[in-house]
Amino acid sequence: MNDYLHNTIPNLKPFNYEVHHDSHFINKQWVLINGISKKKSIYTFKADNILEISRKDHVIKTSWNISIHNIFFIETEDGMITVKAFFKDDDILVLNNQSKEEFAMYINATNYDDDINSVEDIQAFLKDKYKKKVSTIIYDHEFYYIEKSEEFGPFKVEVLAEKVKTGDISAYCFVRDINEHDYSNRMRISDLIQEL
Repeated sequence: MNDYLHNTIPNLKPFNYEVHHDSHFINKQWVLINGISKKKSIYTFKADNILEISRKDHVIKTSWNISIHNIFFIETEDGMITVKAFFKDDDILVLNNQSKEEFAMYINATNYDDDINSVEDIQAFLKDKYKKKVSTIIYDHEFYYIEKSEEFGPFKVEVLAEKVKTGDISAYCFVRDINEHDYSNRMRISDLIQEL
């Protein structure tokens, strides 16, 4: 079963009680994205083992438990299901059904300002999320640049942007990440500045 899941969604982190339970899982509004175009469901796992499932104008209260091996038992309309939980990142939860080759994927909409009601809303959420993530990574990272066959750096993007602004270097100089060995990615300073 796990091969099916990991082939479909790579780079999943298993649920870790100490890391995820209180800060990432409990009392968060998890929007089920499977079948969102037909009906929207929000799952909220409460600390007292109550699971609230909100749909349009009604709320279903059911139960959930977790075993010592991070296996979840969730009472649904169809009976008890056993799932393993994984995180794609802090805001994407995957519950893998242990008796079938299927999984449910959820987005944590707790701190998201817009409603998630459709596939287009999911795409907007992901675009916004990963744009912020890329900006943060780029902002904190350092890069070398090459100009007139000489290498300079490493510098953070804000320093490179300032050098371009003052005319000290061209925005079209090639850059490489400090972890890369050459300039084969053909990325330019202007590409980095554009992502900020």
